[in-house]
Amino acid sequence: LLDKSQARAARLYRKIKHNMADAPKKRQFRKFCYRGVDLDDLLDKSQAELLQMFPARIRRRFNRGLPRKYSTLLKKLRKAKKACGAHEKPVTVKTHLRNMPIMPEMIGSVVGVYNGKSFTQVEIKAEMIGHYLAEFSISYRPVRHGRPGIGGTKSSKFVPLK
Repeated sequence: LLDKSQARAARLYRKIKHNMADAPKKRQFRKFCYRGVDLDDLLDKSQAELLQMFPARIRRRFNRGLPRKYSTLLKKLRKAKKACGAHEKPVTVKTHLRNMPIMPEMIGSVVGVYNGKSFTQVEIKAEMIGHYLAEFSISYRPVRHGRPGIGGTKSSKFVPLK
């Protein structure tokens, strides 16, 4: 048998343990890393070092030389970022360059990517590094199967037009 002080200590311990289980845990945000390198280190790397981390297709494109329009887009994005204040989104920079690879220095920028009809606003995030701008601006309207259109069936002439 436990004496009174040990019993009281055991109850207190159980109560504390129970309260700790109910307390919300501090949420740890996952730090982004691209191929094992933190975002801060990515921004400090030179272009040659970055290229070694990118997929082969992007490496080949850079090794064969980028046209001036790609560097012009990067300059415009830098300028837009510099012009905006702290904790503000930069001005949208419109472009037709759908095949531009997303670089670490583009993070935080807002790009208007042309999809053949209009400019789709894309806010560039860290997870997009190594992808192309076109992947975030769909250029076609996905097919909705199973919906009859005009002339689809004999009964489709009775389907109201919106």
